[in-house]
Amino acid sequence: MQTALADFIRDTADGQTADRILRACVHCGFCTATCPTYQLLGDELDGPRGRIYQIKQVLEGAQATPTLQQHLDRCLSCRSCETTCPSGVNYHRLLDIGREQLERLQPRPLPQRWQRKAMLWVFATPTRFAPLLGLARLARPLLPPKLRNKVTPKPPTVSEVSLPTQRRMLVLDGCVQPAIAPNINQALRKLLAHLGIDLQTVNPGQCCGALPHHLSESEKARAMARRNIDAWYPQLQAGAEAVLVTASGCGAQIKDYPQLLADDAGYADKAQLVADKAKDPVQILAAEDLSRLPLNPSPLRTAVHTPCTLQHGLGLNGEIERLLRNLGYNLTEVAEGHLCCGSAGTYALTQPQISGRLRERKLKALRIDHPQRIVSANIGCLGHLHDDQGIAVMHWINLLEHDLRG
Repeated sequence: MQTALADFIRDTADGQTADRILRACVHCGFCTATCPTYQLLGDELDGPRGRIYQIKQVLEGAQATPTLQQHLDRCLSCRSCETTCPSGVNYHRLLDIGREQLERLQPRPLPQRWQRKAMLWVFATPTRFAPLLGLARLARPLLPPKLRNKVTPKPPTVSEVSLPTQRRMLVLDGCVQPAIAPNINQALRKLLAHLGIDLQTVNPGQCCGALPHHLSESEKARAMARRNIDAWYPQLQAGAEAVLVTASGCGAQIKDYPQLLADDAGYADKAQLVADKAKDPVQILAAEDLSRLPLNPSPLRTAVHTPCTLQHGLGLNGEIERLLRNLGYNLTEVAEGHLCCGSAGTYALTQPQISGRLRERKLKALRIDHPQRIVSANIGCLGHLHDDQGIAVMHWINLLEHDLRG
């Protein structure tokens, strides 16, 4: 489409990026067919095509309004539209630019600003989040059912193994995952030990930057990216093969480090190396000789929920299913696999009604073929889909570790 960006952004790096993205969009509307919010709300302004047009208007000088901000807030950043788009429109980058400009042009009401600051203050720092989660777990039996369901029980600790290793990889600890489910990285460490790989954490309890980035706190996101690069880059230079990320939402964020730090001469090249070396565990395990794993797959019927960040952000749709089938697991059919579960980081807190509707729709789609358990690959999805009275939900890495003989 044609553009005429306003003076305040035209000659900036973001303006030039937005101009290229806007010109790539042909307004065909294919994206609306796979957009979760458009599917629920049926409003063109709550679909990718409508949001692109609204961002274009603001960048061309139209007045920013609370209503426009609400339409952008309702976007889950699931990137399903990018997978669907025949023109390769980099929608999530345009959305980031649009949201950042709106934060500047249309300040939020004070309660919203407090909520967003509080979420960042609590969730991005494990030393704050972990004690609060511990208190919530202590009070869990006294909570009403709906709230109790949001506080997942403490998982069992994974036993360690002592095996000789010849190779070395790094792992992202993350901000909320060490408190909610430390057993995910524990299980991966145990699996890789059987394959002769030592898994090391060199910067414990660090956020990948996705949380502030999605709350339009771009400078905080960049600072977190630099901190992770400072920890990982020397290790990668010294022979570590990869940075493994067991939360696909974090993996997608790390893959965006080169874009996030493109204007930082001191970090641009380092960011590219880290992004190139960042891997989801399914990529590593699929390339290994898994006959070395003393695995005894259980026959339970298993549904796979592929997070949006894994299929649309990382482009690994179907890889977990392929790996599990090759290992002998009994997988069930899943409906609407492309649609978001509604977790989307802090979305469940900022947009609880839409998030709740998407959750119910996703659980129905996952249960269509009567599974006995559900596996996923992202900590946010795992917590969001958890149901005390329903089917057990676990990370697929924990499934493999559980089925190791001995």
